[in-house]
Amino acid sequence: MTKDRADDEDEDGRTGTEDRAGRSTVRSLLRLWPYVRPVRVRLFSAAFVAVVASCTGLVFPLVLKWMVDGPVAGHDPAGVWLGALYLLLLGFAEAGLFGLRRWLVARPLAGVEAAMRADLYRHLQRLPVAFHDRWASGQLLSRGTTDLMLLRMFLAFPLTFLLVNGVTILVGVAIMLAQEWTLGLVLLAPAGPVVIVCWIFERRYSEVARRSQDQVGDLTTVVEESVLGIRIIKGFGRHRSQARAFRELSRTLRGTELAKARLLASIWAVIVTLPELAIGAALVLGTVQVADSHLSAGTLVAFLSTALALRWPIDSIGFLLAMSQEAATATERYFEVMDAAPEEPRGSGDSAQVPAGGRPRGSAVRDAALLGTGAAAAARPSAAGRDAGLRFHDVQFRYPDASADTNPVLEHIDLHIRPGESMALVGATGTGKTTLTALVPRLHEVTSGRITLDGRDITAMPREELRELVAVAFEEPTLFSATVGENVLMGGNDDAGRPELDRALAVAQADFAHALPQGTATQVGEQGLSLSGGQRQRLALARAVVGRPRFLVLDDPLSALDVHTEAAVEAALRRVLAETTALIVAHRPSTVLLADRVALLSGGRIAAVGTHQELLRTNAEYAHLMSGDEEAHR
Repeated sequence: MTKDRADDEDEDGRTGTEDRAGRSTVRSLLRLWPYVRPVRVRLFSAAFVAVVASCTGLVFPLVLKWMVDGPVAGHDPAGVWLGALYLLLLGFAEAGLFGLRRWLVARPLAGVEAAMRADLYRHLQRLPVAFHDRWASGQLLSRGTTDLMLLRMFLAFPLTFLLVNGVTILVGVAIMLAQEWTLGLVLLAPAGPVVIVCWIFERRYSEVARRSQDQVGDLTTVVEESVLGIRIIKGFGRHRSQARAFRELSRTLRGTELAKARLLASIWAVIVTLPELAIGAALVLGTVQVADSHLSAGTLVAFLSTALALRWPIDSIGFLLAMSQEAATATERYFEVMDAAPEEPRGSGDSAQVPAGGRPRGSAVRDAALLGTGAAAAARPSAAGRDAGLRFHDVQFRYPDASADTNPVLEHIDLHIRPGESMALVGATGTGKTTLTALVPRLHEVTSGRITLDGRDITAMPREELRELVAVAFEEPTLFSATVGENVLMGGNDDAGRPELDRALAVAQADFAHALPQGTATQVGEQGLSLSGGQRQRLALARAVVGRPRFLVLDDPLSALDVHTEAAVEAALRRVLAETTALIVAHRPSTVLLADRVALLSGGRIAAVGTHQELLRTNAEYAHLMSGDEEAHR
């Protein structure tokens, strides 16, 4: 279910209200400048065109003044028609300029949104697993969709029209003061109260807008989890409780949206009412001045027409400020993710993932491996004999968000898997077996100690090279909404093709893929749920072995297979294990027997290392762990 946002928003990177209070809307929105800068010429041109179009509208009152004081007062029909022509031409000019503004901003702003979305997705791929463990997927999804849509809308409309309307109001006020300064001062009287109301509105609306956008993320999470977990919901008849949870979140979001509407209605009432009262007062005062012959009728018409022309720029202040606040909170939410620290390279790390030749350095090793074991051996770098293979040197691990006084999940791990050797990792549930395997491809970083591959510290390797050398298969297989072939070949290099795919499927006993409606081109659907658990696990195993990796990490890869399929997979897997260095998390004796040696993990430490038979004779804990399955195996 969704994470409790009320407990501590800062734990998953979402900024609290107190932190946001110190940041202005302008300062938040300025962070968009690197994305806007490439299209700044078109945006500035669009803003200039919009200003000209808006100011063109202020020429209408001046034409009306000329018509009233001239042709109308002089009973000149030709002059009236000429004035009407002027107004028509001004109308066409204004419409054309606004159309040009929209054309200027449409394409570049779509590009800005696409660039920001691409950067967000790219950054998410580089963030550590610990980040994704803390964040609800719906929160990330809403930042990449709803928030970016709000930013595009802000750049397309409010950003421009806050400037345009501001210039229009200044020019309009100047025209009115030039026509009759006493009436102009009457219309300026509400300016002070309106500014104060806008300042109060901005602060309050910012908090409510942020809360609303966070709640949209929570609601998105619920929908996503309900769709992905539909089998569980239906299987346990929990549709009512899920619907109840959804309704509660929807009701909460509805309340927040209503609070936004109330705030917007409040500022709109003030912004609309005060200028209307000022226009009414100016109308009365102007009529008296016309009656006393202190003001011409044309001037009064022009003055009131200008005032009415300014109604839209003034009335729009409320929702333009509201959209700006929503854009500011969307910007904060976007950069909360972008500011999260990616996986640290540490040492030489990721500083040179792709050399000058244009291919990852690990590709040479993998290409040699595809030629056969002899070529693969020739491609392996020389290393000191005692450090060759996969080695853990006094490794300790504690989750990054765990307090310093908690016991490490793993400590004093010293383990050596020699080149070409397979080692089974056995232990009770919760002893840290999966966590240990995640350290090898650096899905988590060791807290202390080091892990070496053929004598090279993995933290000194570019991650791309490391993850070409190490292939993994997890107990919970994850498949993507792609074809069977694409899912399997994801574990190979870019040159892997049909021969590698067929070989990997054969090793994993996944020949069922050829019998699917479109064979290996069959779409497996989201999460691969159109397949059985055993089929998904075999495809995940095929993905791990398709690239003939030098190091193989398998987390209980056969748990979902029946006895006969497991035996067939094990027979084929033995040939693969003979060509690689492997660490295999195992729970069954049948899986343990695939390995040359066994390591017993107990209490976060390596308690014993030996062959399966040796540990059965000498270690009571190991014998107990194997006893249930051992009897069944016999």
